[in-house]
Order: sequence, then C-alpha cells, then structure tokens
Amino acid sequence: MAFCTWKWLLLLGRQNTFAKAWRSRRGGPSLRWKRCCHWGTGKSLDPEVRAFLEENTEVTSSGHLTPEIRLRLLTPRCRFWREKPDLWPYGDPFWAIYWPGGQALSRYILDNPCVVKGRSVLDLGSGCGATAIAAVMSGASQVLANDIDPIAGVAMILNCELNHLTPFPITIKNIINSEAGNWDLIVLGDMFYDEQLADGLHHWLRKCIRIQQTKVLIGDPGRHQFLSHSIRSQLHKVIEYSLPEYTRQENNGLTSSIVWSYQPSNSSESC
Repeated sequence: MAFCTWKWLLLLGRQNTFAKAWRSRRGGPSLRWKRCCHWGTGKSLDPEVRAFLEENTEVTSSGHLTPEIRLRLLTPRCRFWREKPDLWPYGDPFWAIYWPGGQALSRYILDNPCVVKGRSVLDLGSGCGATAIAAVMSGASQVLANDIDPIAGVAMILNCELNHLTPFPITIKNIINSEAGNWDLIVLGDMFYDEQLADGLHHWLRKCIRIQQTKVLIGDPGRHQFLSHSIRSQLHKVIEYSLPEYTRQENNGLTSSIVWSYQPSNSSESC
C-alpha cells in the first residue's frame, strides 16, 4: 500500500488510532524518547533521526495557505509516498501533513499579528509546528508547542531552522485534562476528529477560559465530528479561507478552512 493510499485511509477514518493515543498517554513515549519529553533552546537532536527526516521529507512552501513558511513534509516526490507505510520506522507521520485547520490558523496569525503580539501562546497538537512558527514570526512573547509524537518535536525543530528561527520549547506529554496553564492564547487545528477526544478538549478548554481567561482559536475545515459537536454552538466564526488546489486534492475535496473563536459568552474581540 503506497503512502498516498494510506493518506486517504487516514482522512477517511484512521484518526481514531491517534485519538486513542491522545486519550491514553500521560507523557509516556518509548524509553528511547523519555529523555526528550521537553525540548528547549539548544537541545541536541538524535543525528540518526535528523538524517532520516531530512532524507525522507521535502522542503516546501507551495500548495498551502502560508507560502512564507517553509516546512518538511511528505510529498509525491518523497520515497514514502510510494513505500509501504509499515516501513516507516517511527509510527504514522501525522506531523508530515500540513492539515487545513492548521493552515487557516497560521494564515490568520500572519495576517493579524496583533492576535499574538506580546502574548503567550500554546499550540496544541502542533504537528509540523507551522502555527507555532507563525506565532513567533508575528511577535508572540512566548510560544510552547505540544504534540504527543516525539518525532513531531524533531520535525518542528528542523522547521524552525528552515525559517531561521530559534526553536521554541516543545513538550510531548499529553496536557489535555491537566491543570489550566496561564496562557494568553491557545490555538489548535484539526483536533476534532474523535468524539471522546473532542469531549476532553471541550472540557479542558472551557476550564482554561474560566480559570485563566485564556483566548482560544480553533482551525477546522468543517469535518463532521467538529460541526456536530456541542462546542459548535459556543463558537464565533472569525474567517474562512479557500484552500489551494493542492491542499484540496490531498484532503479528499475539502474546499475551505475556518478559524473559530471559542467564546462561551458570545463576545468578540477585534485587534
């Protein structure tokens, strides 16, 4: 089975595997990676992993909403676009796809830097790190990227290097249902693909808003699991973007992606 076929399976329902990981993990990656539970400036990378990712991804800035940001992604020119997915040694590379919800969030932040300028930002489920990178480019005072896949952490550091940025801190523990951190803004894209995970996100985000008055922005292209969830009634549509043709093709025909503000009080904030 080629990777392009695997991508269609992922888009059509294999997200449940990843969702189970979010629900069950408590910051416990494999023993090899426990020492890398949190990266900061100057953290050394495993040279073998770095070399593998550099060899098997392509640096690209085209076909997406944010041509300003260069990323290492899996593309049709990469070996694993054709190889059997089981030969990929590090688990499903969800981080190697620039998902449309993350694209919309990143585009919005780049176009509206006042949303993050001088503020602390948590990028939840960061994946390739594009939205965290956009926040740094737009003047955020502090950025923390979170993804439970340790290889995503490596990819984010490589992507920071591509964009001439000092790598931001990265944590790979599951922080959903943890204590509400003191963040000015939480951003998350493409995370509402499983009902239980969506429920956990809903309750945790609501707690962050209640306790810390955190602002929350959500990026999603209109997946059924998101639109049908109860959180939908508490969202304010901020902006909708038409997706580039390449992104439409690799996301089963999705044509647009929306940035939503989670505002239980239905209040809105402008820059």
